Amino acid sequence: MSRIGKKAVPLPSGVSASVSGQTVEVKGPKGTQSFTATDDVTITVADGEVSVMPRGTSKRARQQWGMSRTMVANMVHGVTDTFKKELEIQGVGYRAAVQGNVLRLNLGYSHDVDFQIPAGVTVTCPKQTEIVVEGHDAQQVGQVAANIRDWRRPEPYKGKGIRYKGEYIFQKEGKKK
Repeated sequence: MSRIGKKAVPLPSGVSASVSGQTVEVKGPKGTQSFTATDDVTITVADGEVSVMPRGTSKRARQQWGMSRTMVANMVHGVTDTFKKELEIQGVGYRAAVQGNVLRLNLGYSHDVDFQIPAGVTVTCPKQTEIVVEGHDAQQVGQVAANIRDWRRPEPYKGKGIRYKGEYIFQKEGKKK
C-alpha cells in the first residue's frame, strides 16, 4: 500500500478540481493547471478532496498511485502559492545578474553564460551570489534550478560552483607532498 497515495488531497477554499477521463484540471486564484494520469489509476473528486486509487495490484499501478497523488497535490499547492528554489554561488569572481528574461552567469569560463528564463518561471538575484527561482509548477521550477546548477556543479576540493541553499558538499582532501 502506498502511504502517500492513500491520503486524499484536500481542496482549500477558492480551489476547484474537475476530472474528465484521466485528465485532472485544478483551478485556483493563481491560475489553472492540468495533469493527465496513466490508465493505472482512478481519480475522483468528492467532498472537497481529490482521491487517487490504483486499478490493479501490479507494480506499475502502485508506482503510479503515489506519483499521481503527488502530482495532484503539487497542482493544488501551485494554484494557491508558489514553489521556490534558492541557489548559492561560491567561488572567486562567480556572480549572477538578471537582465530582462536572461540570467547572465559569470562562472570562470572565458565567456559569460546567458541562460534564457522560460515562461512561467521567475528568476531573481537578490545578491550577486544568490539566485531565486519561483513559479507555480513544481516540476518546471525544479528543472530550471537543476539546469542553472548544471552550468557549474560544486566541486569537492574547493567547493566552488552553484549549489542549492543549505546543500552540504563533502570536502575531499587534496594531494599531499
